[in-house]
Amino acid sequence: MTRHLALLFPVSALLLFASGLRAQDYKIAAGPISTPADLPAAYPSLLSPGVRIVAADGSPKVEVWFAKSIPAGAQPSDPAIVFGIEQGTFLGVIRFPSKGEDRRGQSINAGIYTLRYSNFPNDGAHQGVAPQRDFALLTPVANDPDPSAKPAFDALVQMSDKASNSPHPAVLSIEPSSAATFPSLTKEGDTPDWVLNVQVGSLKIGIILIGKYQG
Repeated sequence: MTRHLALLFPVSALLLFASGLRAQDYKIAAGPISTPADLPAAYPSLLSPGVRIVAADGSPKVEVWFAKSIPAGAQPSDPAIVFGIEQGTFLGVIRFPSKGEDRRGQSINAGIYTLRYSNFPNDGAHQGVAPQRDFALLTPVANDPDPSAKPAFDALVQMSDKASNSPHPAVLSIEPSSAATFPSLTKEGDTPDWVLNVQVGSLKIGIILIGKYQG
């Protein structure tokens, strides 16, 4: 098959074809971005300047505004939990200019969503989905009017179901970041995962914005 392709196409055309199969590259657009004009009034004063992630051709992929402050407590006793953040804590806001995906590959409609901290259940059903149990759950901002609230796990899952339009919440994996600069965007090895690295106070967080769990 390869020999016949080589006979039909010049080498240069084959190289272009192969390059088209490569994963898309992403970068942070120059300069911070202000909060969306249609964000509810309770949110803008709580947020740091935003970051816009764009594809190599400049087309927008996703925008994120982390909270200026994220309260964190003592290191949890469970070694699989990295951050001492209370269940349901508001982490920030994310916007998809066009349809996006969560960590599970679920389709997320264009729009603005809150990010809240949670841990996936230690019930065996989520074995191996990530080295750590720390996740951010997405909720349509219209369904999450109070940023100071800390919804319990079951309540937050029900809120997040409205983002995924499925029985499973919309989730993004978060992990400790060892980046040298913040904010920064890094690709995780040979995976298709792209991680936004941010620092909020003493917390250094990496959030996998692009890439689906391969399990």
